[in-house]
Amino acid sequence: MQRFLGGRVAGAGVSLIAVTAIILLYRHVLHVNQTTVALSFLLVILAVSAVWGMAVSVLMSVVAVLAFNYFFLPPMGTFTIADPQNWVALFAFLITSITGSQLSSRIRKEADEAHRRRREVERLYHFSRQLLGEGNVIQLMNAIPDYIVESFEAGAVELFLPQKDKFYRSGFGAALLDEEKMKTAFSNDELIPDAERSEYFIPVRLGVRPIGSLGISGAQLSRQSVEALGTLVAIAIERARAVEQLGQTEAERQGERLKSALLDSITHDFRTPLTSMKAAVTSLLTSADSNSAELLTIINEECDRLNHLVEEAAEMAKLEAGEITLDLTPTSVEEIVEAALEHCKGALAGRQVDVRMSRGLPHVRADLERTKEALVQLIDNANLYSPKDQPITITVELTGDSVTTSVADRGAGIDGFEQTMIFDKFYRGKDQRYLVRGTGMGLPIAKALITAQGGSISVTSQLGHGSVFSFTLPVDRSQKETR
Repeated sequence: MQRFLGGRVAGAGVSLIAVTAIILLYRHVLHVNQTTVALSFLLVILAVSAVWGMAVSVLMSVVAVLAFNYFFLPPMGTFTIADPQNWVALFAFLITSITGSQLSSRIRKEADEAHRRRREVERLYHFSRQLLGEGNVIQLMNAIPDYIVESFEAGAVELFLPQKDKFYRSGFGAALLDEEKMKTAFSNDELIPDAERSEYFIPVRLGVRPIGSLGISGAQLSRQSVEALGTLVAIAIERARAVEQLGQTEAERQGERLKSALLDSITHDFRTPLTSMKAAVTSLLTSADSNSAELLTIINEECDRLNHLVEEAAEMAKLEAGEITLDLTPTSVEEIVEAALEHCKGALAGRQVDVRMSRGLPHVRADLERTKEALVQLIDNANLYSPKDQPITITVELTGDSVTTSVADRGAGIDGFEQTMIFDKFYRGKDQRYLVRGTGMGLPIAKALITAQGGSISVTSQLGHGSVFSFTLPVDRSQKETR
């Protein structure tokens, strides 16, 4: 109120100064006709109306009419009007100035209202963007009052959810908001404004169903903005609940899929070595012939196979939990390939392996043992899923800032749909799962190892022509700068 009155007083002072300046200008400096004087007064009145409003412009209009009559209409120096036509001109000037002031003031108010609404729309947009960033229901409930305080410069905000019978608060003085009014706004499904205390109690409504209420104090909001605010909060709450429910459903689906895959793996991969060992042990118990050594060899091999399956499962669990440590150092890709081939020597016995490596390859920043392990998984995969009389081709080349290593086989190939799932845990090709032993963890392990080192892994395949598995590793930066 003090600012309002201060603005009016300042406007009145400026008006009197402007009228005085026009009188002095046209009385002592420029000698012009009465029409020019009247138009000058009118222009200044319109300017004052645009800045200080209707009241100040009406005051100036009256002062300007009196000054115009006293200083510029004959007889000069008196408020008497000799010519009756000047009465018409004087009243026309007064009506014109007041009407112009009124129109100018109305335009100013409409411009201020449009600016206020635009500002509210911007705040609602900013608020809605903040709501979209939250996916967890609990975090969203706690964040909504903070977002409203921040976006609308409110003094205090409180959110009430009847399902939990809980209040979420933010801002200075939030505890002073009337909780009974908030409950009433929810139960009656109606807006309760309190103009004296600048408070709003808003039902949070989704469609025609209220799901809570909001209390806001210290913010000047239009009814439309208040209703839009309640609707945005309701939509955000329902969206967060839907996202959370979707996440739970997806987790349950993945859990069922993992359970099914694990049971399938146990059924087809653990049963075989156990059956072999059981048969071998039974034979040893019932006979003592020369086949004992062969049976013991079978038991030993199948035990190794079971150990390998358990090791893969443990490795996958560590990778997913981020419990592995990497020794990332400048490493020669040639050394990685040689170490992998040496490891696979027994499994590749009798198979042709072609290695094609570009000259002058830079070192990569990688963990030698982990990268070798990933490459071994790809070589084993090619060895298992392609005919023994067909070669395996390993290619290493520089591609931009990375070194790409590819393992190509001439197996049956993978169709487009399966290529999207080939790196999923426990997934095995539908046509090969019963023909080739395995757990479906080799490729996921390889992907996790390469990704952890900042690389990427991919597959390209064509049915009937084989597959190419490739992974990239970044070139060592220190060597790149030296080069």
